[in-house]
Amino acid sequence: MKNEKHKSNREQWAWYFYDFGNSAYAAVVLLAIYSAYFQGEVVGGSDGTRLWGIAIGIAMVVAGIISPILGTIADHSGKKKPLLLAMTSLSIIFTALLFFVEKGSVFTGMLFFILAEIGYRGGQVFYNSLLPEIATQKEIAAVSGKGWAIGSAGGILCLVIVLGLILSFEGTFVVRLSFVITAIFYALSTIPLVFWIKEKAVPKSLEVGENYLGLAIRKLKKTFKSVKDYKQFLRFMLAYLIYNDGILAAMDFAAILGAVLFGMEQQQLIIFMIIVQVFSVLGAYIYALIGERFGFKRGLIQSLLLMIAAVVGIYFNSGLTGFFIIGGVAGFALTGVQSLSRTMIGAFAPPGQSAEFFGFFGMVGRTSSFIGPFVFGYLADKLVDFYAMQGMILAEAEILGHKQAIISIVVFLVLGLILLQRVNEEEGRKLSIVEDTSGSGD
Repeated sequence: MKNEKHKSNREQWAWYFYDFGNSAYAAVVLLAIYSAYFQGEVVGGSDGTRLWGIAIGIAMVVAGIISPILGTIADHSGKKKPLLLAMTSLSIIFTALLFFVEKGSVFTGMLFFILAEIGYRGGQVFYNSLLPEIATQKEIAAVSGKGWAIGSAGGILCLVIVLGLILSFEGTFVVRLSFVITAIFYALSTIPLVFWIKEKAVPKSLEVGENYLGLAIRKLKKTFKSVKDYKQFLRFMLAYLIYNDGILAAMDFAAILGAVLFGMEQQQLIIFMIIVQVFSVLGAYIYALIGERFGFKRGLIQSLLLMIAAVVGIYFNSGLTGFFIIGGVAGFALTGVQSLSRTMIGAFAPPGQSAEFFGFFGMVGRTSSFIGPFVFGYLADKLVDFYAMQGMILAEAEILGHKQAIISIVVFLVLGLILLQRVNEEEGRKLSIVEDTSGSGD
């Protein structure tokens, strides 16, 4: 019994360490450094905001299309780990190659980021689908929340390392070097997962004349037909894909908003994101406790309300100090939204189909989640052009255009919150438990 518990704890720590590494990617590439570097240095101006939104959208759509197919293959073959490592390797390699992106290399900057992002997003499907294998139904909220907290700590550590270098050396070389450092950090954090987590799913053999692609398509058709029996899963997924558009837009453009609205430089942006990550750790732990004690849905509603308040605060705020405070509030709420959303899927997914349902969830979510970032980037660009044509100074037009575009984020969050009210958590979890006692195992 002790050996089993020790093995379970070791697997959970390997799972946490992976989050420790891929959160460094999110912190450096998506949040603090590359987004602002691409928008301001590689492209420049509101056109950089628009192209950043397009790059995110392309990555989301591609990741969304391939995720359910790979998820089905993973469930059938019992090879979640190899597929996770393949997608992770893709992300690590192209994160490192961002080093070669300089001023004017717009196509390369978009291509390398899109490939790194596809690997990052695709890998999350298999990483998330391992959650029901390493944690019981009673542990799932705590393990998920702890994963987010430790992951946020990884983002903080990587940002601190990069901040030290940027404060010590001037120029864009050290900014580009930060992407190589992040790739190494990501790779090292993946090692425990390679050795400590064992596949629990039993591989199934293919029928004569069948291949994995055909199997994936056939099972996906079956999933689309059978998922209608999981009404609460569908309701939650609908709410998620709406509010997640707002979450992604807020995350992906946070550094750009800081640079445009408040003139923040690279060092300030990194410090800002460290604050966001610190409060994310606190939010992960607290919302895990709230989810366990009061229900995942209730915790999710609270975190969404707080996130809406933070985004509205950005719209009305006019000072740099206020932006830092809002960043802490947003970080606290953001982790609650993301962690509890993942927990809800883990609780609603039927055993034996976790990767398939996470893949299906990822496909619908990601193929629609490009909308939020795209809408924000498009609106900001067009509004800047509009105000500039009215005779406004370009710098002022950029500030006003980006500020007005924030309203789109609020709309996505509010609509998603309204749809979330229709989800019956108790019914969704009850069905999962009934399925679990029927003899099916993941």
